[in-house]
Amino acid sequence: MITIIDYGLGNIQAFVNVYKRLHIPVTVARTTEDLSAATKLILPGVGAFDHAMERLNASGMRATLDELVLGRKIPVIGICVGMQMLADSSEEGLLSGLGWVPGRVRHFRSVTELSHLPLPHMGWNDIESQPGHSLFKGLESEARFYFLHSFYFECAQKVHEAARTEYGLNFSCAVSVDNIYGVQFHPEKSHHFGVALLKNFAEL
Repeated sequence: MITIIDYGLGNIQAFVNVYKRLHIPVTVARTTEDLSAATKLILPGVGAFDHAMERLNASGMRATLDELVLGRKIPVIGICVGMQMLADSSEEGLLSGLGWVPGRVRHFRSVTELSHLPLPHMGWNDIESQPGHSLFKGLESEARFYFLHSFYFECAQKVHEAARTEYGLNFSCAVSVDNIYGVQFHPEKSHHFGVALLKNFAEL
């Protein structure tokens, strides 16, 4: 069962609508009990890193999510700030991230050469995925996704980069480690490209 984690942030209904159109069973989890039937997890997120972590930690689901993802190896995908939450830390805040994908989240302004860039990085952009990556099946060429962010994920290990995009610098716009995935862009706002990616995730 595709289970969307609802801790008060993220466009939950948009993901529900996509999977309903695909005739793929989907549910929303707001409590630990709601997670019991999960076979795939979606962690959406918008806004500031610390606020998102505070909301997730206060939801009562954090310990169960650690067990499902790290213990039982249930596939999970973080979306936008949900991807940033997978990291160890973020320059946006003081709280620790989930630590599921080694790395840190950096502000574009922390790179001197990028001081001229308009922020946030907003709109459609091309991506370059790792050859043969299952999350991007059928999206190897001409795939475009919708972005809205001022911080980017810096992987501790390059092998964890699933896709990259260009905005002032070439940065990781998707990550994956074993059963853990993350995308900086918004598949739920990326038309047929996003639908294809969410379908690929359901079929992992």
